[in-house]
Amino acid sequence: MVFNPIQIVPELYQLLLILALFFQSLGDGSDTPPAERWLPFFAGFGVFVTIVSWGAEGLIFGGAYKLDALSQFMKLAIAGGFYVTVLNASRQPSLEERKRPDYFMFLAISAWGLMILSSAVELITIYLALEISSYSLYAVIPLRTTNGVGDRGAAEAGIKYILFGAVATAMALYGFSYILASQHTSYISQLALRTWTWDGAPMAVVGLSLFLGGMFYKLALFPFHFWCPDVYQGASNETAGFVATLPKLGAVVVLVRLAVLLKPGLEITTLLAVLGALSMTYGNLCALAQTDLKRILGFSSVAHAGYIMVGLVSGTAMGLSAAIFYALAYVVMNLLCFWVISRIASDGRNLQLNDLNGLYKRSPALAFALGVGAFALVGLPPTMGFMGKFFLITSAWDHGYNWLVITLVLNSAIAIYYYLGLVRHAYTHEAGEDVPAPDNSAFSVAGASILAALVLVLGLVPGRVFDFAILAGKQLLP
Repeated sequence: MVFNPIQIVPELYQLLLILALFFQSLGDGSDTPPAERWLPFFAGFGVFVTIVSWGAEGLIFGGAYKLDALSQFMKLAIAGGFYVTVLNASRQPSLEERKRPDYFMFLAISAWGLMILSSAVELITIYLALEISSYSLYAVIPLRTTNGVGDRGAAEAGIKYILFGAVATAMALYGFSYILASQHTSYISQLALRTWTWDGAPMAVVGLSLFLGGMFYKLALFPFHFWCPDVYQGASNETAGFVATLPKLGAVVVLVRLAVLLKPGLEITTLLAVLGALSMTYGNLCALAQTDLKRILGFSSVAHAGYIMVGLVSGTAMGLSAAIFYALAYVVMNLLCFWVISRIASDGRNLQLNDLNGLYKRSPALAFALGVGAFALVGLPPTMGFMGKFFLITSAWDHGYNWLVITLVLNSAIAIYYYLGLVRHAYTHEAGEDVPAPDNSAFSVAGASILAALVLVLGLVPGRVFDFAILAGKQLLP
């Protein structure tokens, strides 16, 4: 097709933001307004810019870059998530002023890489986009100060993320070599025509399994999850909010595109189902023993990665649509929870469960928003999380993996204990003396209220958004 720059306007606009932040980082900041002052406005405008290319379709750049309903849906979600993250990080107390342009630039680069990943339909392009989105996070995770000095926990978290990321990268590249050697193509559209059974193409099966390992690392799926709770705990609250959300969208979009290669009953499909069951069970059981809020959400990420597998193994367009919708729901729910955590910890500290005591008196709006986020993560009506799990269950039932659906339901029951424990501490425990006051500014309350309203509205009337997800799924599996 004829290339038109309007088709990739979200990527071009994000690149302009990166360049602006790069040039600002070169100076001492004395002759330019602080990045946290102007960037939220331009990041918000980026959401509207993304809508401009909403209906773009076709293959460009030699067939390696595809514009379809899935890519545009994910780019809009990434642009929206980046906007919320920038707003949340604009009042980050644990970041040095001179490092703020660099910090926001790396976040913008990561979001740009994820946008490219949304349209990549060729394996080496997927790999390069994945690395663009990952390398920048290696730099921002250690950027945390405590009492004016570098935080040792943040440095440890950064090292762990780099080391595990290096292993996942090597695994993905090694798997890619097997796929290329056995199937003689790296384009997903052509790979979909090849056989993926152990009897017919054992090298290809091994290669795809290894390549998927790189995606499982980003998704924090068991057993590629070891970095997750430690990185969440070590990074600043605002950085953890980004790491916990947008990279998951990138992993899901790749897994959804590669899911067209799989059918129920194949060895790889069964492997995904087993890993999904182990991930949701392990994540929920480990979360029961945690008292640090970010570690709870870290193990929660492991469990939710398992939930997404339910849609991917169904082998149907509806299953892929359910996985896409649930990925969006997961991002919105976690952005809400991390927004509340960042506002309660106005001094940048890590929160323990006891820090939530008496929150309903100290900040009724934040307490309510936290309750909405907790109910949504459990999957209780009328939230977006409930509808997401409902779509996953109905799409996967009676497609060969009913045991996985039952495992999802049982794990949702386990998760009730620790998610509603957040609400219990906020509403039934009294705060102790000398508890730091949360941020009750209009900015804090407005952000929490808007995100909570979004979780509730998309739970009550999810039809319009799910229709877009269905369109994306049907384009992949007619």
